[in-house]
Amino acid sequence: MTDKASVSVVIPCYRCAGTIARAIASVAAQTRRPAEVILVDDASGDDTRKFLQKLSQRYESGWIKLVLLDQNVGAGSARNAGWRLATQTYVAFLDADDAWHPEKIEVQGAYMEAHPDVVLSGHGYRRLSPASLPDWQVMRGGVTPIRKWPLILSNKFVTPSAMLRRNVPHRFVEKQRYMEDHMLWLKIICAGGRVVKLDAELAAIYKEPFGVAGLSSQVWQMERSDLGNYRRLYQKKCINAIQFAFLVIYSALKYVRRLLIYWGHLRWKK
Repeated sequence: MTDKASVSVVIPCYRCAGTIARAIASVAAQTRRPAEVILVDDASGDDTRKFLQKLSQRYESGWIKLVLLDQNVGAGSARNAGWRLATQTYVAFLDADDAWHPEKIEVQGAYMEAHPDVVLSGHGYRRLSPASLPDWQVMRGGVTPIRKWPLILSNKFVTPSAMLRRNVPHRFVEKQRYMEDHMLWLKIICAGGRVVKLDAELAAIYKEPFGVAGLSSQVWQMERSDLGNYRRLYQKKCINAIQFAFLVIYSALKYVRRLLIYWGHLRWKK
């Protein structure tokens, strides 16, 4: 292992005792290990908190920091709580039920260090079965600049792929439980921050796509959050009234598509 990277890893935790050890192990296995890991227990109300405390003792003292919330606030606010305690130059997010490729920090951290004008970067991922681990050969090199309107129309990378500069002035919207990551990326790019996506696949996602495993009520919550994001952009004058109206219609069409996917999945299961 080389020197530690100036990266704070923030992981929101909610009733995740069955998966968090895999996530932490993927961070510990980095070819360039992050300087610190911040686990935020989002008032799980089960044995998660005790498990996190035991898990932190498996690693060197001080590497894992615990934040214990008294009230459940959702992943976005939990990430904000961990972010406030971060001490390193960069912050990277990981979900408790996902994992990183061993070269993630080495590749993405090196890119961020070499491009000080980049505020936020993401990368590709692979969807794996629970028994699989991220051990494929990484193809390096390609980087795609992310522009404002393509990002407004669709989220270009998953949260466990995101790395940003700790001192960026923007944060997740407090207590927003859906589409909160997309809103943060939009705030950054609308403020003029440079956003890119590395073509390398550096994360493993284990949960099913939203709208397949999700409940229909969650699909509606996702739609409400999507509309709320566009309303915030309009209020911040990132888009004009005509563009806002277009986006409302566009979002409604996406909502219908998600419902059709969800209902089709239910029929297939029968």
